[in-house]
Amino acid sequence: MPIRQKGQVLAAQFIPQVLANAATTFVDSLKLSSVSEKVRRGRQVVLKHRQIYGDQLADLANLYFRMSNIPIRFWSKAEDWRRWEAKCFQMLNGDRFRVYPSAAKTVCTDKLPGENLWEHMNRRALTRPMLQAAGRELFRAHQLWSDEFGSRWSHGDATMTNVIYNEKTGRARLIDFEIVHHKSLPATARHADDLLVFLLDILAIAPSRRWLPFALCFLNAHGDADVIAELKNQLAVPNGLAWIWWGVRTSFAKPAKVKQRLAKLRDAIDQLALYRATPTKRARQRRRASISCQEMSPGMPRASSRTLAISDRAKAASPGMPRRLPTKR
Repeated sequence: MPIRQKGQVLAAQFIPQVLANAATTFVDSLKLSSVSEKVRRGRQVVLKHRQIYGDQLADLANLYFRMSNIPIRFWSKAEDWRRWEAKCFQMLNGDRFRVYPSAAKTVCTDKLPGENLWEHMNRRALTRPMLQAAGRELFRAHQLWSDEFGSRWSHGDATMTNVIYNEKTGRARLIDFEIVHHKSLPATARHADDLLVFLLDILAIAPSRRWLPFALCFLNAHGDADVIAELKNQLAVPNGLAWIWWGVRTSFAKPAKVKQRLAKLRDAIDQLALYRATPTKRARQRRRASISCQEMSPGMPRASSRTLAISDRAKAASPGMPRRLPTKR
């Protein structure tokens, strides 16, 4: 291979990696909060604290989201984020776990038992019950009312790292509410985006033989047909500046691989929609046009009736081949 051609090949391999590394560094620099664990009054808690320059970084990230037409945002003001974080945690997990008052720019919560699904997947320990639990919990959360949206609630950052699974109880719970969907989005679109964010982790990392069964297991457990139909419309690789955030969402997996898996998932969702049809609807879809008798006048069947069709078949040159097609009225 000529030296120039080799150089072009190396550049094609190297430059995307350089861009990926730069984007990763940029995103890492946008970590708005620090997280630590402590023991208070005999309870293990998690402290989440907004960084000194967190508000300014939130504004910078939101500018990028607007320029890229990505319908999410960070809470710019620490107090607004703190209130939202505590409210969401209480709404979703307040049945057993508490949100504690703490210092300014800090939220303190009980540590949820279990481990996030991202860690399970990277250890090749992800199972169908885990995915089913995640789908059920996200569906439950999507039914809750939110005054912020004036509609049903959505997460905004439903990655596998933000889903904690407790193997003892078989229950999944949601955490980390630093990102919020734009209020202009209808609930169905927000819910579909939550599903997409979760699925992108699977598409990017899961093994070739398991990613699709994993994805369908999760979607089946969520079970909202309208949301899944909307999700299908969102299964496309974006262009322009949005690619950076898409790269983050897919752990900078090879675009060709992600694109191929998105296409397969779209096809699988079509089959999933057919499977989800009610027994009556499925039977109706399979039923052929009727050729039963209908009266033109008492005792006089139409020319396209079953009686004449049977007569034609009896006179045909071979079984099942009528001499003429039934006439249409």
